[in-house]
Amino acid sequence: MSADAAEEIRGTAHGTAPVPLSVLDLVTVGAGRTASDALRTGVELVRLAEARGFHRYWVAEHHSMPGVASSSPAVILAHLAAHTDRIRLGSGGVMLPNHAPLVIAEQFGTLEAMAPGRIDLGLGRAPGTDGATAAALRRTDRLNEGADDFPQQLAELTRFLDDDFPDGHPYARIHAVPGPVQATSPGGVQSPHRPPIWLLGSSGFSARLAGVLGLPFAFAHHFSAQNTVPALDLYRETFRPSEVLDEPYALIGVSALAAEDEKEARRQVLAAALNMVRLRTGRPGLVPTPEEAEAYPFTPMEREFVDSWNANVVHGTPDEVRAGLDDLHKRTGADELMITANAHSGEVRLRSYALIADAYGLPAPA
Repeated sequence: MSADAAEEIRGTAHGTAPVPLSVLDLVTVGAGRTASDALRTGVELVRLAEARGFHRYWVAEHHSMPGVASSSPAVILAHLAAHTDRIRLGSGGVMLPNHAPLVIAEQFGTLEAMAPGRIDLGLGRAPGTDGATAAALRRTDRLNEGADDFPQQLAELTRFLDDDFPDGHPYARIHAVPGPVQATSPGGVQSPHRPPIWLLGSSGFSARLAGVLGLPFAFAHHFSAQNTVPALDLYRETFRPSEVLDEPYALIGVSALAAEDEKEARRQVLAAALNMVRLRTGRPGLVPTPEEAEAYPFTPMEREFVDSWNANVVHGTPDEVRAGLDDLHKRTGADELMITANAHSGEVRLRSYALIADAYGLPAPA
């Protein structure tokens, strides 16, 4: 790990934002749109984020969901790296049990070579999909084994990234390339950077593990809000200084959508909530339009879910969203807020991030 590892992790707040602001992109696909449309929106969004001073831009791994085109984070990140110069890019996250650690080390070593000093490797232990799809990904039906083996998989991945398996280890002569082994070859020169590892979670398991290992931690507040404060408290209580960090650093993912008009913001988040209703009831699909959501005959149970879900989505006018994000920061003490804006339209998502940037007085685009 490079000497400036902590600097690659910690961000800088801009404007009046209380902490650094970042972006989580689920590469959502709306009804009537294509995956190509969603990926083009991603390019526009990462450029906007870079121009406006957002600190990092992460892509999440999901599978078998028609409305989420982010099954291959490394491929998407390579595409985004070609369209940016400064913003940090990373996975939020790669689901480690779905992959061989060596493959991840090779993929993110390649990304690091493409965008030196700008790559984050966020790791989760959930499958990012349903059990049947996870079994197909892993070519096994013993799914609990993958989650239980997460600390061992993490240790293996870390050794591949650092190229430091001990003598006598079965993998001692195996090297992740691009990687540190290139510096030890005759005439070799290697980048001083190595993608910092983040642990992601929605419960206490990864919070405790990140604390014990002294790693940065990202919590999925956007879909597990009731666990946010307990998980962050556990992370801070168990934190041990490491070569990576001398004190805890935690970001939280938060759903937020701003529009010029409060009513329009409510229309947009209703459509995103309907998409979640369908996903949670085994009917995943494309993100519906606001018009479809307004006409949808919600059952009392579905309406209760929607109300509960949207209670944790910060939405409204730019001033209302800024106030909501400020309050969330005060309640959680998060060191960084990573905003995900889920909506049917890419234009609505882009506009939301621009309005939030304006509300905080982030740098104006060149």
